[in-house]
Amino acid sequence: MDEYNAAMLLLRVAFGLTMAAHGYAKVFKGGKLAGTAGWFDSIGMKPGAVHARLAAGTEIFAGLGLAIGLLTTFSAMGFVGVMLVAGYVVHRSSGFFIVSGGWEFTFILAVAAVGIAMLGPGEWSVDNALGIDADLDGWLGLILAAGGGIAAGAAQLAIFYRPTVK
Repeated sequence: MDEYNAAMLLLRVAFGLTMAAHGYAKVFKGGKLAGTAGWFDSIGMKPGAVHARLAAGTEIFAGLGLAIGLLTTFSAMGFVGVMLVAGYVVHRSSGFFIVSGGWEFTFILAVAAVGIAMLGPGEWSVDNALGIDADLDGWLGLILAAGGGIAAGAAQLAIFYRPTVK
């Protein structure tokens, strides 16, 4: 069982901190939040200032939640929603493979998040220490993380995605 817990900790921390760092970069690196907001406007996620904050906040909080194993299934759900929107808006037109700018990477990150939700955070997690999220793994974890993430991402796209017609 220690091997399982160590593996889950490794996966959660690697995926979670990578996502949190990505969100952090939207706010604090390069052109900071204003530059990110302008970029969101340019790709059709309007208003860009709102979506820059939503994306960065979701990436930071879902990433940190996944890393420490806090509300793991819901953190994974946020992960899936953000990756769906990114895959569709930014990468879809480039095909599947990331070497061509495709959606391969966003897809595999979302699938990994769902897998973590299905397996549960493991004993070495905040969820376990607090006795929460205990029954949200397995098939329910799949339904919540994948279904909820897809529903949230699809709703965001339907309501806010307005690409510029060239």
